[in-house]
Amino acid sequence: MRKSFTKILIASSLAVGILAGCSSSSSGDGDTIKIGANLELSGDVASYGQSIAEGVDLAVEEINANGGIDGKTIELIKSDNKSDPSEAASVATKLTSEEQVLAIIGSATSGNTLAQAQIANDTKTILLTPSGTSPNVTVTENGDVNDYVFRTSYIDPFQGTVAANFATGDLGIKTAAIYADSASDYAKGLADAFKETFEAAGGTIVAEESYVAKDTDFRSTLTRIQSKNPEFVFIPGYYAEVGLIIKQAREMGIEVPFMGADGWDSPTLVELAGADTLNNTFITNHYSAEDPDTTIQDFVKKFKEKYNGESPDAFNALGYDSIYFLADAIERAGSFEPEKIKDALADTKDLLLVTGLITVDENHNPVKSATILEYQDGVQVFKSKINP
Repeated sequence: MRKSFTKILIASSLAVGILAGCSSSSSGDGDTIKIGANLELSGDVASYGQSIAEGVDLAVEEINANGGIDGKTIELIKSDNKSDPSEAASVATKLTSEEQVLAIIGSATSGNTLAQAQIANDTKTILLTPSGTSPNVTVTENGDVNDYVFRTSYIDPFQGTVAANFATGDLGIKTAAIYADSASDYAKGLADAFKETFEAAGGTIVAEESYVAKDTDFRSTLTRIQSKNPEFVFIPGYYAEVGLIIKQAREMGIEVPFMGADGWDSPTLVELAGADTLNNTFITNHYSAEDPDTTIQDFVKKFKEKYNGESPDAFNALGYDSIYFLADAIERAGSFEPEKIKDALADTKDLLLVTGLITVDENHNPVKSATILEYQDGVQVFKSKINP
């Protein structure tokens, strides 16, 4: 999709017959195109999957209302992976073998996406994760690119780098602690990038501590962190634990700035931590609903109209963008053949989406901007946009 065409998509002013240049194949026979959604609709990180699903639904509704893809309506087959990797693999098997979908949107997390990667490659099914940020989602440990796996989000090392530069540059931080989930690839990637960049800028990591997902009492570890007197604490984790960590830290008198990444982005974080408790905390994220960019504000307006005034979060935007990212590739491929769509996704350049202008690199990762947000009384406030 050319930049101008993307704007038309996002503004929902397409002429009927969008993507009319596509040629049919077995994947596009009949009046519908099957696209699967393998999402965390229940379980530990259900907030992410539910938000992605809302964005996906809005995009599918818009495209279908404007003639579909080459005159074919998108049939969305939505499945719940229950926030579990084995369930995500099972869902992927069903979507590819029984439903024979053209592509799968999901999952929200890196682990649940990785559980599907081999299935996608073996069956030549496009797997597009809106928010799986671990580098090894698209590139194996051996350095091989997963041919059929792509993402709409940037990767963890970029987030970690942006966070460290913000801490040292904008906040003037000299000493920091890192508190990460020891079993999470997501947390490890962010922590490693943050540490490397922070130390390269002259900062000192005075404490490195860990927790395990589903822990609920963090006071003993926070006591060790507190004893090192860091000026800043970086927590690359998910909202369920982060909310409790920050609440308990503030109760203990730890008032320094805390920072995390997109894993914090959930209304549940505010419920767990408390609105006031989150003051003086920051995150890197994929976009902000407060960004004055006209493309973003058009999306915010449409989302609020559909969802009773609810303001869209980053996962809403990434779900929405993922559908348009796929639709653009199908248009440029001129075909519903997975191999041609895969090649078109890999060749994406300067595609304007809600979460930024993206170009896909050799590892199937979008090169795009990041946004810095600050929590003020429980509300995410836009601070700045950082270009790659």
